[in-house]
Amino acid sequence: MSINLDKPRFDQKTYWGRAKHFVLLTNPINAFASDKQLNEAKKIVDEFRKTRVMPSGYDEDKLWATKYLYDSAFHPDTGEKMIRIGRMSAQAPMNTLITGCMITFYKTTPSIIFWQWTNQTFNALVNYTNRSGDAPLSSKQLLASYCAACGGALTTALYLNSKVKGMNPLYARLVPFAAVCGANFINIPMMRSNEILNGTPVYTPDGQRVGDSRVAACTGILLVCISRVGMALPGMTLVPMITNAAIQRRLFAPTSLAIVPLQLSLVCLCVTFATPLCCAFFEQQANISINTVESHIKETALKISPTTTSLYYNKGL
Repeated sequence: MSINLDKPRFDQKTYWGRAKHFVLLTNPINAFASDKQLNEAKKIVDEFRKTRVMPSGYDEDKLWATKYLYDSAFHPDTGEKMIRIGRMSAQAPMNTLITGCMITFYKTTPSIIFWQWTNQTFNALVNYTNRSGDAPLSSKQLLASYCAACGGALTTALYLNSKVKGMNPLYARLVPFAAVCGANFINIPMMRSNEILNGTPVYTPDGQRVGDSRVAACTGILLVCISRVGMALPGMTLVPMITNAAIQRRLFAPTSLAIVPLQLSLVCLCVTFATPLCCAFFEQQANISINTVESHIKETALKISPTTTSLYYNKGL
């Protein structure tokens, strides 16, 4: 059997190959799979990896569907089942609700504080769940990272909101997006601070672990930050613009709650497509030049594989 479940089904060297991969991986339906379904998927995948025999009643398409269900719920480094709302498959339903509320209730300070705190708490959970590497994060580190992430996000949101008072209403509507952009560059590094301090596992092309690289960790975190800003961009910019245009054309009154369903529908559409398409900006199993990593890792890698020019690591999502 030529199927290799240790690699994605689609070519990860091309953008559209990665996009197809992440469309299946972040499918919102996967977020609602039961533990029984997930455990069965794990059993099927583990058995196929050992025996290379197609399970009874399965064909190639069904096997790959099972593998993507498995990948959507189990961490690629630790193999542990991830927290349900922290999985990338939960991004669309959760972000539809949170983003919709953020761009609807943005005028009062209590609303800003509550929804930014809710959003950053959710983001912190997602960032921790989808971290790279297998080293545990202590409760003390986790709490400190969470407080710093939420504190930074709230400060950014409140500062920006204070600067747009009296300006064009559209600018005020875009404050949540600007706050989220700034907060991503605080939240993600803080929730993955263990990787920055201790490094993330790096491997030779044939899969041999050669050490934990802080350079690779920082590079991967930066790439994830860029992808996350891309995910937020359509829902938090296009939707406020469309909303503002609808109000100016008097299709809705500025205070009408009738606009909320429209905003939620548009956000859902944006998030559903933006999540896989922005995850696909970069390969999840990223590569880094052997000349870029720490010298001791380079030495170890060259001893194992003298012709190696690149090392690989899971950058996280």
